[in-house]
Amino acid sequence: MTDNISRRRVTYQHAVEYEVVTSPSVLDPQNPSLLSVGKTEKARRFVVVDRNIERLYANEIRNYFSHHQIEAKIVSIPSGEENKTLENYLHIVRELDSFPINRRNEPIIAIGGGVLTDVAAFVASTYRRGLPHIKVPTTLMGYVDASIGIKNGINFNGNKNRLGTFAPPQKVFLDKTFLKTLPRRHLLNGVCEIIKLAVIKDAGLFHLLEMHGTQSIEAQFQNDEGDLILDSAIHGMLEELQPNLFEDDLMRRVDFGHTFSYGLETRNQTDLLHGEAVLLDMIVSALIARARQLLSEEDTNRIFQLTARLGISLDTDILDPSQLWQSLEERTYHRDGLQRVPLPHGIGSCVFVNDINMKEIESAVKILEDWIIINYDHA
Repeated sequence: MTDNISRRRVTYQHAVEYEVVTSPSVLDPQNPSLLSVGKTEKARRFVVVDRNIERLYANEIRNYFSHHQIEAKIVSIPSGEENKTLENYLHIVRELDSFPINRRNEPIIAIGGGVLTDVAAFVASTYRRGLPHIKVPTTLMGYVDASIGIKNGINFNGNKNRLGTFAPPQKVFLDKTFLKTLPRRHLLNGVCEIIKLAVIKDAGLFHLLEMHGTQSIEAQFQNDEGDLILDSAIHGMLEELQPNLFEDDLMRRVDFGHTFSYGLETRNQTDLLHGEAVLLDMIVSALIARARQLLSEEDTNRIFQLTARLGISLDTDILDPSQLWQSLEERTYHRDGLQRVPLPHGIGSCVFVNDINMKEIESAVKILEDWIIINYDHA
């Protein structure tokens, strides 16, 4: 029977290349960035924004394309994790279907926070089997994390990012002037992702946050020190992502803070921001690392002190050890049967473990609750 089997191997390599470009005042008509990709002669652009950006910048966006004589359609969806849905995905697709664009030379432009760029990039990667797209992050979370990689997706069936693809943008344009309109809570939301990188891979960035984090937050990162922090965070994130864009290696340092947070976000998506969930995860993970003598008492205290100094509150009321364990089990399934949890090994380094148990989680949550009582309730 085997004599009749024939095999034909198909091999094709597709290079992944995109640029992350600092582009101040990207909506200024004199700034050519948004039209630096694709044709401009008798061209159209499909622009997806979140409602906050529509409210603040709709006129500037329209004026930009009008100035360049580009026909643009602006479509908006609500911001927030709870709106990262199949319904909003389909809404964008229907609008796109009624405004046909050239599938190779008129890229979709996504302007908004991480939720918006995730949904819009998923549309771009699936509509007509793939359209080019450009991302312009307008939140700190998007600026240092969500927009600069190639993952996209939507939540489905009660699961975060259950539907999605890997699809590189053609360009990402970083304009930190958008951060001036961010509420403080959303600014701190992005800071949590910067802390993640600092703890797990960059002791120098951690020191920058200790020295200049507070003033940079107050300045909404429009200061020179804020530039240093942002540049270090983006460099560190890209350094981690580039060798493993498609996650062939499931031991990822950037998954620090993304094990227990999965369940926290799923159950509290209307009340808890992504960075807030990640920070709770990081603190629990750091306490597990401390119990395993991977972190010194001094380094553990530095993490707690930095969090307090930057004004980030920790809501420990939502930490249920049994739910954290369920989240760990789900992530273990997602990581092909091993926990692959990154734990800090000193500040600026990490190890991966596969044997976290329920007692460790319970102990870490209890220590964190006690710390909150001592440092806040008795302040």
